[in-house]
Amino acid sequence: MIRILAVSGELKQVKINAVEELYCPEISWYWVDFCNPDGKETALLDEFFHFHHLSVEDAVFSLNRPKMDYYDQYIFIILNALNQDTLDPEEISLFIGQRFIVSYHKEQLSEIDEAWEKVLKTQKDWENGPAYVAHQIMDKVVDQFFPAVSRIEDYLTDLDDRSEKQPIRILIDEVFSIRRKLLKLRRLVNSMRDLLYRIINSERVDDFQRHKMFFADIHDHLLKLSEMIESSRDMTADMRDSYLSINTNRMNTHMVVLTVITTIFIPLTFIVGIYGMNFEYMPELKWRYGYFMILFFMTVLGSGMYIWFKRKGWFDWF
Repeated sequence: MIRILAVSGELKQVKINAVEELYCPEISWYWVDFCNPDGKETALLDEFFHFHHLSVEDAVFSLNRPKMDYYDQYIFIILNALNQDTLDPEEISLFIGQRFIVSYHKEQLSEIDEAWEKVLKTQKDWENGPAYVAHQIMDKVVDQFFPAVSRIEDYLTDLDDRSEKQPIRILIDEVFSIRRKLLKLRRLVNSMRDLLYRIINSERVDDFQRHKMFFADIHDHLLKLSEMIESSRDMTADMRDSYLSINTNRMNTHMVVLTVITTIFIPLTFIVGIYGMNFEYMPELKWRYGYFMILFFMTVLGSGMYIWFKRKGWFDWF
């Protein structure tokens, strides 16, 4: 699907039904949006707009990290929007010239729809041309990161509240799952942050330089997102260390129990082993009260060791 917004020199919308009509002399600048285009529509990038084949290839065939390339008549920018369900990147390609901006994306994105509606409603800003459209698209893309980061923060708070009611193993699995999500978000946010830093410091894009403060505002949002993500990662690291410490402490307690039991039964097993050898010349085997005396001795020995361990504080672990 292709939709077109054409603006005249008097800042009025010019009705355009096909891209071939964009050569109309009264058009000051235009925005063409390619949303999930078919092969015939995609071919217009080369056949009508005559974009460089490298930028067309990046837009159509591969998933790239955010970047900006300079060409003779335009600049080529790749943005990564956020899929709210999977937290995977969704690519948006922008071809920006002095009189045009062409956006290309393979999926219908709410960010582009919101930017389209915003641009249509703010005719007073049409004088800023393609740079204004680019700012709106980037702003909407970055704004969609905040709900995802906030949801993770809320989930971490909830996880900490119910940490006493769930097994440690489940809590540790959830913490590592959250860290994987934060890693995805950090990669996307940092890539977008680097792109915006390059845009606001580039001297080769005059239109962007005239509206530098607007793009700097988006860059500030990305810095805030980076801080929120790092704060959440620090929190997950603290929770992970805490859960691992609790798990280790419980393991140590179990080992103490096993050690005490094993230590008490070692001498008893030794005694049983001696009198279980069944040699013919063992005086105690012929003794009438030998069996009862050995049982008594083993009971006293086991009880004595138990009392000794208790006085040493070994049972304070329980």
